[in-house]
Amino acid sequence: MTLKSMTGFARAAGENEALNWVWEVRSVNGKTLDARFRLPPGLESLEPEIRKALSGRFRRGNFQVSLQIIRTSRNTNLRINRAFLDLLVEEARHLAARLGPGAAPVSPAQLLHIRGVVDTEDDGARTRLADEYGEALLQSLNEALDRLARVRKEEGGRLETVLREQIDEIAHLVKEARNNPARSPEAIRERLQEQVARILDAGTELDEERLYQEAVLLAAKADIAEELDRLDSHVAAARELLEQDGPVGRRFEFLTQEFNREANTLCSKSNAASLTRTGLALKAVIDRLREQVANIE
Repeated sequence: MTLKSMTGFARAAGENEALNWVWEVRSVNGKTLDARFRLPPGLESLEPEIRKALSGRFRRGNFQVSLQIIRTSRNTNLRINRAFLDLLVEEARHLAARLGPGAAPVSPAQLLHIRGVVDTEDDGARTRLADEYGEALLQSLNEALDRLARVRKEEGGRLETVLREQIDEIAHLVKEARNNPARSPEAIRERLQEQVARILDAGTELDEERLYQEAVLLAAKADIAEELDRLDSHVAAARELLEQDGPVGRRFEFLTQEFNREANTLCSKSNAASLTRTGLALKAVIDRLREQVANIE
């Protein structure tokens, strides 16, 4: 099984006797599948088909889908918004008068390049754009989405290698903590004896039975066997997820939360500097694991 990343970029271009076009599709991390579109006017009707094409290939990610179109047909109608142009000319005159003789003049070419002044299609032509060329445009979109799927899969393969290394490192640190000499009964007994001796040297009177009970509680509180067992269980669960088919990102995110919870408890229970160092190393690896898991579909 190969993981799939949620990040990627792809494009696809097409042309016919009337149009040139380019699709660009970007995807980044997301908790669900969400898409935003930048389509030329008149092509909004393609959005349901675009969403269907996305959901057929992907399960998670934030997508940006853009389409650029250039008409190549010579019979393209040129329309000028003269009311808007007259307004711009009048504003340009007022501005020139305010700035004085030294101001650079505004050229006609500059005015014609302002968005909304020149249009090449009327509303009817825009509507016909989707009817006449929608099928060809969607075919190119599917090519872009297929390329994006391959990119996300390739990136997922690289992620899988990193995740396996990090999980192996966690397993090694758990084993290191389990074999730490500070966890031996002798070491725990010695520390308890030192604590009791300090209390008695301070002149504090304690009932012998009460002292025994407190010692048992201290020993139980310092025991991290359950945390280590759960960490081993989480390591096994993570390796199983890497072998499963389908999106596993959300489950991996929950698992990293459990990893972190056990590492925090281990650090809080630690009664030796060596165990604390191992616990902190665990937290560092788990944090790196969490960052990588955030990219998985």
